[in-house]
Amino acid sequence: MSLVAEDATLAAEPPVSMRPWHGPVWRLALPILLANVTTPLMGMVDTAIIGHLPDPSLIGAVAVGALIFSFLYWGLGFLRMGTTGFAAQAYGSGDRLELSASFCRPALLALLLGGLLIALQSPVGSLAFTLVAPSPAVRHAAEIYFDIRILSAPASLLAYVVVGWFIALQQTRWVLVYGLLTNLLNLGFSLGFVLGLGWGIAGVAWGTVCAEVAALLIIAPVILWKLRRHTLWPGFARLLEPARLLALVRVNADLFVRTLALLITLGVFTTLGARQGDEILAANALLLHLQTLMSYALDAFAHAAETLTGAAWGRRDRRAFVGALEAATLWAAFFAIGTAIAYALAGPAILTLFTEHAEILDRAVLYLPWMVVSPLVSVWSFMLDGVFIGTTRSAAMRNSMLASMLLYLGAAWVLIPAAGNHGLWIAFLLFMLARAVTLGAALPAMIRRL
Repeated sequence: MSLVAEDATLAAEPPVSMRPWHGPVWRLALPILLANVTTPLMGMVDTAIIGHLPDPSLIGAVAVGALIFSFLYWGLGFLRMGTTGFAAQAYGSGDRLELSASFCRPALLALLLGGLLIALQSPVGSLAFTLVAPSPAVRHAAEIYFDIRILSAPASLLAYVVVGWFIALQQTRWVLVYGLLTNLLNLGFSLGFVLGLGWGIAGVAWGTVCAEVAALLIIAPVILWKLRRHTLWPGFARLLEPARLLALVRVNADLFVRTLALLITLGVFTTLGARQGDEILAANALLLHLQTLMSYALDAFAHAAETLTGAAWGRRDRRAFVGALEAATLWAAFFAIGTAIAYALAGPAILTLFTEHAEILDRAVLYLPWMVVSPLVSVWSFMLDGVFIGTTRSAAMRNSMLASMLLYLGAAWVLIPAAGNHGLWIAFLLFMLARAVTLGAALPAMIRRL
């Protein structure tokens, strides 16, 4: 089916309710759900393998290393979000040439930024470890992890563009294939390097590097095939068109600031946990894996809303926009309730998959109730993020995140002295709630523009 035909089918007879959109939401969300669940498994596999080695400080080292790469890679997450937003709107409007350009522009940028990160790894690493300030034992192991894993930066950033483009094209099955490839390769390489060759934390890092590069090489023929269906190379004239470049810069700058504020929040969270001792640091790292797993799962519905509302925005179709948003949000809410119940019933058992150290498990179980509440609070901000990404309403996202970060910092400053690590988790949940409230306040005005 051609792009125009697919778009005409989607646009025909716009719904008056959310009911006709349950099928499209699940058609897009299910592969993304499965793919997103596999995404955090890369970090979880690293933690699980390291957690069964004799030295418990290695868990904290992987947590610190993952935090640094969250700053480096998530800070450049506009490569994924901007790609999806612009490509989804090009898909909705039937602009084949722009569909190809919406991949090529950020792909070139991803390769450039990845090479820059490798070139600057020494000062970036020194600054990061100074800011996080882990214990000497944790820092030594984390530096080994960092120096190796940074080598996959170009592949990691290009993966953001690939995933964002596939989502915009509503080809989410390839997102699933890509995620499975990466994580299966990571599992195989890491087990072989750590347990087979005895490389320790260096083996975990090399496993991740090899997995990311190999998965990208395997998926490359699919990317070229999809590009040939539209326009393999849109030409430098289209890529460098001033108005489109200006829009790309504006949106990416907003998304960068928004993501940076999010990463500062997560970085402060980890740092404040580390200052309470290595056991608290490790326990929070285990719980954040549950938060990450939940967020990637709920993001499946946010991504479905992202591409459907983005395409509707490109067509200026208000009824399609509202119907898709309502249906995706309904299913996300049901899923959030199910996740909360699962964490309440099986949370302690899930945590044992990551480590055998009883003192760390005891600490993690003590703070587990906050992870039971988290899905019910977090789901709304995830869904609203999807809508604002799909429509490239980046300024509202930036402002919402900055306001929420400031609230979090104030709450942590007040609550941690009074309630310790419980106060840290309460401040985090207030941060998630503030994101939903501030974005929700901006949504009605956006809908009126359709």
